[in-house]
Amino acid sequence: MAAGPRSSAGVFVACWASAVAAAQPLPALHADASGVTVSGVSSGGYMAVQMHVAHSSTIAGAGAIAGGPYFCAHASVFTALYNCMTPGRWTPLPRTAALKAQTDALSLARRIDSVRHLAGSRAWLFSGGNDRTVYPQVVEGLRDFYVAYEARVELVTNQPAGHGMVTQAHGGKCDDTAAPFIVDCDYDAAGALLQSLLGPLKPPAAKERGRLERFDQNPYAAGDAPAISMDRVGYFYVPPACEHGHCRVHVVFHGCRQGAAEIGEQFVREAGYNRWADTNGLIVLYPQALKRFSAFVWNPRGCWDWWGYTGGDYHTQSGAQIRAVKAMLERLSE
Repeated sequence: MAAGPRSSAGVFVACWASAVAAAQPLPALHADASGVTVSGVSSGGYMAVQMHVAHSSTIAGAGAIAGGPYFCAHASVFTALYNCMTPGRWTPLPRTAALKAQTDALSLARRIDSVRHLAGSRAWLFSGGNDRTVYPQVVEGLRDFYVAYEARVELVTNQPAGHGMVTQAHGGKCDDTAAPFIVDCDYDAAGALLQSLLGPLKPPAAKERGRLERFDQNPYAAGDAPAISMDRVGYFYVPPACEHGHCRVHVVFHGCRQGAAEIGEQFVREAGYNRWADTNGLIVLYPQALKRFSAFVWNPRGCWDWWGYTGGDYHTQSGAQIRAVKAMLERLSE
């Protein structure tokens, strides 16, 4: 007999609780501490940009699918939802010059790395032709932000994708915008962005050869990852060639409603990064965000913090989630 909605939910919760209990410490893999790259989709795209700008001395480039400019939301959920996702006449996207001035000020105050590191860094950006969740002008605004710092920018706009992670062969119809927000467009966004950020790469493996493991995120969040809307469990992928060190790291941030607590391992297995990692000496880190409904942290869709729900410094090196992911990178490099 097929399980009904209640029993299916119970099975998922039980399995997830078991996974949490089984999570191991994040291992020291002697990874290359320099030349880290990051990418993400939607809120994960915004988070990738925040990581890049905050730590541009060690993060060499960012890929953003349906993401917008740094500090776009100005710690306002209203601005995030309207100006920075669906801008209009009365809720325009913040001007590039104003965002640059604010970013420069953060750099001078040493709340982020010197913006001079952004010059020559790489940014790969994507806007789907059927994305009605994040308008094209938002992604164009991110392009303009990076151009203002003389980064090397590639903007892809020729795919009819809806709002989601764009893949070669996984997910729903290309123009869909529906959970789990993975769309099959016969286009390998993960491969395209990795090649743009890292340069020429070997073709991906025919099938995954490395290991995908869970790890405990709590130590990187002052012992309480849910308090900053991060899951207790994250993931990392290690190809056989990287078991003994000296590999580069790529960090991938899922989008809203795409965390493992909501869709299991679908994103970390189907987003498209792991087979490229196998043949190109990459460790892939998949931090996990979590829904949170507390009076102190309100994040009902499990998004990464790009509007300030963890505090006003969310976009700087002091931001709780940025600190957590940076600590994970430091651990991988030990």
